Amino acid sequence: MAGTAPGASGRQFTWGHGALEAGFATGSDGVLRMVRLARPNPQVPSGEGAFAEGPTVTSEPEATSQAPLPLLELTALGHGSGWSGPRFTGTALGARLRYRGHTTREHEDWTYLTAELHDPGTGLTAYVEFSSPTGLPVLRSRVRLRNECDVPLVVQSVSSLLVGALPSPDVLDIHRARNDWLAECRWYVEPLRDTVADIHVAAHQHDSRAAVSHAGHGSWPTDGHLPMGAVTERDGGRTWLWQVESPAGWRWDLGERADGTYLALNGPTDAEHQWRIRLTPGDEFTTVPAVVALGSGLDDAFAALTSYRRAVRRPHPDHRALPVVFNDYMNTLMGDPTTEKLLPLIDAAAAAGAEYFCVDSGWYDDSTEGWWDSVGEWLPSPRRFPDGGLQAVLDRIRERGMVPGLWLEPEVVGVRSPVADALPPDAFFQRDGLRITEQGRHQLDLRHPAARAHLDKTVDRIVGDWGVGYLKLDYNIVVDPGTCGPGDIAPGAGLLGHTQAYLDWLSEVLDRHPGLVIENCASGGMRMDGATLAVTQLQSTSDQQDPLRFPPIAAAAPTAVPPEQGAVWAYPQPGFADDLITFTLGGALLGRIHLSGHLDRMTERQLALVRDAVAVYKTLRPELAQAVPFWPLGLPGWTDDWLALGMRVPGDRASYVSVWRRGGDGELRVPVGHLAGREVRTEVLHPSSPLAGSAWWDGSGLRVSLPRTPGVLLIRLTSEA
Repeated sequence: MAGTAPGASGRQFTWGHGALEAGFATGSDGVLRMVRLARPNPQVPSGEGAFAEGPTVTSEPEATSQAPLPLLELTALGHGSGWSGPRFTGTALGARLRYRGHTTREHEDWTYLTAELHDPGTGLTAYVEFSSPTGLPVLRSRVRLRNECDVPLVVQSVSSLLVGALPSPDVLDIHRARNDWLAECRWYVEPLRDTVADIHVAAHQHDSRAAVSHAGHGSWPTDGHLPMGAVTERDGGRTWLWQVESPAGWRWDLGERADGTYLALNGPTDAEHQWRIRLTPGDEFTTVPAVVALGSGLDDAFAALTSYRRAVRRPHPDHRALPVVFNDYMNTLMGDPTTEKLLPLIDAAAAAGAEYFCVDSGWYDDSTEGWWDSVGEWLPSPRRFPDGGLQAVLDRIRERGMVPGLWLEPEVVGVRSPVADALPPDAFFQRDGLRITEQGRHQLDLRHPAARAHLDKTVDRIVGDWGVGYLKLDYNIVVDPGTCGPGDIAPGAGLLGHTQAYLDWLSEVLDRHPGLVIENCASGGMRMDGATLAVTQLQSTSDQQDPLRFPPIAAAAPTAVPPEQGAVWAYPQPGFADDLITFTLGGALLGRIHLSGHLDRMTERQLALVRDAVAVYKTLRPELAQAVPFWPLGLPGWTDDWLALGMRVPGDRASYVSVWRRGGDGELRVPVGHLAGREVRTEVLHPSSPLAGSAWWDGSGLRVSLPRTPGVLLIRLTSEA
């Protein structure tokens, strides 16, 4: 239902649905603020796959001009902050934007609110666009700016979402996730007070300037930290979990004000990313989206966020089918494919149950000088595929009942590639009129029609002419802070423009080739952002080659990626003992199994272990596509001896738990809170050998025995109550 309300002092209204309610009010200054964010009935399940339990999550302070935050904060040249400090709050423009009205509507299981704000001094109008999937306690926000004045305005930062008046830092723990190459998704927790000290605000008549803040830089948006975080109430368990959906720069702040803790979520900024834009009269700009999920604990909030991620992504059959992919790279051919090496691997992968076979990097390498700085044409190597060419390999894949795939790094062009001279200079990243070179490569700018046409021709040839049905799109260089092409006034703005154009290009590719499956990769998980996940079907979670170090990555990957999108390597080798083979296979069964390894050199007994694991995966994947994650032992630590990941199927008809042991005692109790007090039947699905370990239900939790290390069990729990 749509409606409009005029601006007025003391205006109050609520918006939302059965799982989420937001309250808004204006003070005597005419500034609109969000004064309440809550789940109206937290006992009601919050949508498919999300299980809401526990107390209402709310921030409900007095609606005065001193508290809480305005609806948005922004800085612009000539209109700086209202006070000195490193935080992106308390801005002069944010305090001047007056409420002019709002509209609401409902459409296709979503509820929308747009609040219109205006600053008479600059002529700037801001539209704060809130949305929420009906039935989920998740708030999404972005801001659209329009310059309605007759002079330009240079914007340096603008928030995507602000949430104020959360509980005091005294009672909050903050959760963050390091995300480094080969060591992705490493969550850690500490009291918020450890960073945001109590300065005795009353004695100074001033808010603290301290804040916990993180920012992602450059063209790897998830290098260093995930663009996520959470705070949990130490006693009550209430949780606020957030993500910034930016394919380029991002920043979030968590700090203290007189009314409690605030959260500020931003895309790129001038101070952090050399981002700024010039809005000439009539121009508009829209921020990247940001999201907050509410929960009664971390698991509850991640369940809601997982369901939200499914609601916003592009529909694709792959999200339900979850075919098994074999990729020849990891610990196997490592970028050195040839017809001779591939044919036996193809036969072995098909025999093991793979349904897609992806030829990874190197298939285009016909040079004796190395291929790294010569890529860009994407034509197959006659030297590597002498008899029948690459097409003979692709035909063999199809003959064995699998869909062929190829690796591609579309955005880069090697300095020795003929494409580097064939495309115009403006088709590449540049600074100060010079083309950027990084590790012997140039970076295409997908805003330029020639760059786009080059990639369209490449993909249409590979997919349309060659019949390839799977593309692994990698990205292995970092450009920071970005590009200054025509029309850019700052490199961070150029980078954001390119990355958004790249996602638009991917969408157009999928429009032309709707059956194509695209895996997103950037040296593993360095581009594991919400914006890209909403377009691509799979996400590489890591390049980690040590099977003993992959479990904490696999166990934590569902914090960043829905399980059906998270590609987890399973690379058994003929030189592995049986326990290590089942260990590396078992770690991928609650994600998206990506087989690799020299299956063609295995004994029949070893191959049987691989076939058994793949067969188990195929039985559970229909439920995996709608399950939500939980962590019975808490989020995994990098060096933990024991780790556990669970998947909870809607309706609690079944739950799955993977348990890894890398050390420590051979028996452990694993709590499963949502099944406590019920009659539960346990079944070990993997490994098939009863000697590998056992599991049983003790009435309120799961008892697991793994007598040897490394060891893993995948257990199905069925409630009989």
